[in-house]
Amino acid sequence: MRCATAVLLLLMSLLFSAVPVRAENSRELTFGMSAAFTGANGELGIEFYRGFMAYIDAFNAAGGADGWTIKVVPANDGYNPGPCFQNTVRFIKQDAVFALFSYVGTPTTTHILPLLQKFEDENIFLLFPFSGSQPLRTEPFGQYVYNLRASYFDETQGLVDRLVAIGRKRIGVFYQSDAYGRTGWDGVHRALERHGLSLAGEAAYKRGASFSQDFSSEVELLLSSDPDAIIVVGTYASQAAFIRDARNYGYTDPIAGLSFADSDKMLELLVAEGKRVSKKYTGNLINSQVVPSYTDERLPGVRLYRKIMEGYTYEPVARNDEYTPRVYSYVSFEGFLNGVILGEMVKRMADDPRRTRIPQVMNSMQNFDLGIGVNVDFSRNGHQGLDTVYFTTVINGLFQSVDDWEQWRR
Repeated sequence: MRCATAVLLLLMSLLFSAVPVRAENSRELTFGMSAAFTGANGELGIEFYRGFMAYIDAFNAAGGADGWTIKVVPANDGYNPGPCFQNTVRFIKQDAVFALFSYVGTPTTTHILPLLQKFEDENIFLLFPFSGSQPLRTEPFGQYVYNLRASYFDETQGLVDRLVAIGRKRIGVFYQSDAYGRTGWDGVHRALERHGLSLAGEAAYKRGASFSQDFSSEVELLLSSDPDAIIVVGTYASQAAFIRDARNYGYTDPIAGLSFADSDKMLELLVAEGKRVSKKYTGNLINSQVVPSYTDERLPGVRLYRKIMEGYTYEPVARNDEYTPRVYSYVSFEGFLNGVILGEMVKRMADDPRRTRIPQVMNSMQNFDLGIGVNVDFSRNGHQGLDTVYFTTVINGLFQSVDDWEQWRR
């Protein structure tokens, strides 16, 4: 087993030495990122970007890998497929990026998959997108994508298995009506089928919903099926709005969401609304995550993340007046780990960095210790490095690890 603890400690010693080490005549590898930095889901892109740039800035300041440093070119797509497609064409044809990196969102990311196939001869790969969708993990496009995170099928199966185990078998779904939402819907459906169950009810909404949107009619439709738990496949604004309206309707059973919902931002919205109307909206909430809690300082990867993020500043990609940087979050932690793996990839090919070597180098990452308690292995499972899912609920004002599911037993 590779030991990341020693690597992380060595990196920390370099990062926080008085004089950063940088090789003369340093060289640079450029990666392109398309994500939402504005709009109803703008915080997702910003937090993800902040997380990996915090690590990459530190990596570069420590000398990179034999003089090779990393540059990420971000482009705003507003969580819309068309602009994402245009950004990707520019990255490939004009910017000649080494690879695509840390795209955000299923409807946007899946829209550019045919481009990877089209430019197959140029060895264009997508590294570590912020999406758990199946098209990124299956043929014909999965061969061009390397995913670090667990899939939405992993997350939905974990949620369904645990809810059913505590007697909550009438599970409804509220989902975004696009590729992301349908993947989550399909994951819940498949997981229920394994238990001989079917969906109790469902309702959908259009992508781009803000927290101000009224979901009363969708709540009423879904609750008419008498669910004893609801899984939301949405973004932070839509999930928060649905929770608000469901609780206002009188629904008190568990409502669960997926990692893409940015639970930290969602919680912020619900707390602010609760203060405004003198009502608590944060009870009986569950969110799956694809990284461990950023409060668990027993893990060396968490300690390094917290050390680097504390006091970190970044140059905004686009103006977003609604966004206030948070010191730590699940989204920035996932981005941070993306940065660590990207840095490791560059280290392993620093003697001769070529696009054609990406598959060989990525497949060589077997049992790599990332410092989070589970190891990364890209040699199996369809180019997916991790499959662990974590479950959190609101404790002392933060989403923290679930210790006892019995609290929700029906």
